Amino acid sequence: MQVRPADIGEIDHLAQLWHDVWHGSHASLAPPELVRLRTLSSFRDRLAVMLPNVCVVGAAGAPLGFCAIRGDELYQLFVSSQAHGLGVAAALIADAEARLAARGVSLAWLACAVGNNRAARFYEKSGWRKAGTFVMLSETSNGPFPVDQWRFEKPLTRAT
Repeated sequence: MQVRPADIGEIDHLAQLWHDVWHGSHASLAPPELVRLRTLSSFRDRLAVMLPNVCVVGAAGAPLGFCAIRGDELYQLFVSSQAHGLGVAAALIADAEARLAARGVSLAWLACAVGNNRAARFYEKSGWRKAGTFVMLSETSNGPFPVDQWRFEKPLTRAT
C-alpha cells in the first residue's frame, strides 16, 4: 500500500475526510462546545498549517486516510470508514513511526480521546502502550480547548 506526501491541491478532500471521520468517531465523546467548533472550515485551516507533515493513502481527490506527525508525536491519524479493514491505518501508522524514527525520536507518543476504544485497540495491536490519561489543549478557532485524552507511547528504533 502506497503512502505518499499530501499535496496542497487535496486539502479540501482531506478536510472533508477528517471532518466526517472525526464527527463519526469523536462527536459522541467530546463536549458539545468542542463539537460545534469542529467545522469543515476548522479542519481545512488546521490541515493547511500541518500539510508538510501529512502523508496520505489513496488517490489525489479520493483519500482513504492520512496521518500527520508533529515533534515526537503521531499527531493525527484518520481513515475513512470505507477503508476500515483494508490495511490503510496500519500502513499510515508504520509510515508515521518511520518518519518519527528518521527524525531521531526514540519514544513517540499519541493522544487518543478517552472512550475511543476502537482506536485504542488498534494502537495496542500496533505495539503502542497506554501510558496514562491527561488533559490536552486541543486547537480550536476560539483558542485551546481542554479534552481528556489517553496517552499512548511506543519506543522507536532508527532504521539503518
